Amino acid sequence: MKKAGPTAKPAAKAPAAKPKAAPKAKAATASTLPAVGRKAPAFSLPADDGSTISLSSLAGKKIVLYFYPKDDTPGCTVEAIAFSAQKAAFEAANAVVLGVSKDSVKAHCKFRDKHNLTVRLLSDETGEMLEAYGVWVEKSQYGRTYMGIARTTYLIDEKGVIAKIWPKVKVDGHADDVLAAVKSL
Repeated sequence: MKKAGPTAKPAAKAPAAKPKAAPKAKAATASTLPAVGRKAPAFSLPADDGSTISLSSLAGKKIVLYFYPKDDTPGCTVEAIAFSAQKAAFEAANAVVLGVSKDSVKAHCKFRDKHNLTVRLLSDETGEMLEAYGVWVEKSQYGRTYMGIARTTYLIDEKGVIAKIWPKVKVDGHADDVLAAVKSL
């Protein structure tokens, strides 16, 4: 009988190459959002009242842009009602409040009418404005990742310059905080 030599270990199989994942969108952070002190990105979007609102059409006014994920969801409804309740105070401070989401104008009208909202709602179905303002981000919920809107608010001064940004907004008390900032400008 032949004596067997040292037992050779079978060669380890190289792991199969994993397909490259698509690049992930960056989360909205202070470094990826347009900066305070810079000109606000231009926009022109349809509103729930049938008008088209643009940054240039609001020159000379303070602008509150609040970006929210979806019409008629709990947090978005509370936020819209809070801003609507303060509409007169914002107007007295020479400010206009605009809610922005990807929902259609038709969906905005239904949302507005259901909750008696008085702030104008802008529809950005293409997502161009959402991207320009850094609020279209990758989100994760229950282990699933998807693209969505990071609840964020911008305060733009009368000259079109970003005066303040609230990233990762907590809805309770937010409209009051924004109104205080508007009054301090």
